[in-house]
Amino acid sequence: MNSNQTTNATVKGDYNFSVELFVSPFLVQEWEMPDINGTKKETLRLDLVGRSSDQYKDADIIVFNTGHWWTHDKTSKGKGYYQEGSHVYDELNVLEAFRRAITTWGKWVDAKVNPSKSLVLFRGYSASHFSGGQWNSGGACDHETAPIDNEKYLTEYPPKMRVLEKVLKYMKTPVSYLNITRMTDFRKDGHPSVYRKQNLSPEERKSPLRYQDCSHWCLPGVPDAWNEILYAEILMREYRNKQPQKRT
Repeated sequence: MNSNQTTNATVKGDYNFSVELFVSPFLVQEWEMPDINGTKKETLRLDLVGRSSDQYKDADIIVFNTGHWWTHDKTSKGKGYYQEGSHVYDELNVLEAFRRAITTWGKWVDAKVNPSKSLVLFRGYSASHFSGGQWNSGGACDHETAPIDNEKYLTEYPPKMRVLEKVLKYMKTPVSYLNITRMTDFRKDGHPSVYRKQNLSPEERKSPLRYQDCSHWCLPGVPDAWNEILYAEILMREYRNKQPQKRT
């Protein structure tokens, strides 16, 4: 999966609209730098938005999202990975890197997106529910069959989402924040886990690298609620636009 990948789906007939998916997991550019041994080294340009941004800046509705990819090894450790200009940081805290990336994104939106034409939304990211370790260290979720029913068992609200909320607060362009993070945290039972493949052996079920999937969601399932929130936000925008303007 790379930041230039695009998926198009066109719906004709009564609705006459098209949907495009631009895969840009960090919202900023994945990059390559020459390494000291003559090979190329992957970095993340915190000062440049994704390469596909010009293709969707004039869309009527733009939904942004990032989050999970910032928890992977390269991003969470931040050693020799983050870049601004020609400078690659030997080490940079992931929360600070995320703040710089989101700030870059926010400045791009303010400069390039016309708020009178485009509705801009940002969807928060959802929690994983591994028990006994993370996805690559023995974590599992296949025994979870019921939602969490007590808030004290929820995970800490992600600091990255607090960073995002602060950046949104100071942007000139109004951005509708679809905060699905907390509500989704209750649904530890909604992950595909080992059930995405049938007839697994006991050994395969215990293999977190290959089969325990507690980061994605079953469909139909939790993401349908996200779509309902998105739909409600679009309806509210149409309602507000049709209200008569008050004279001052």
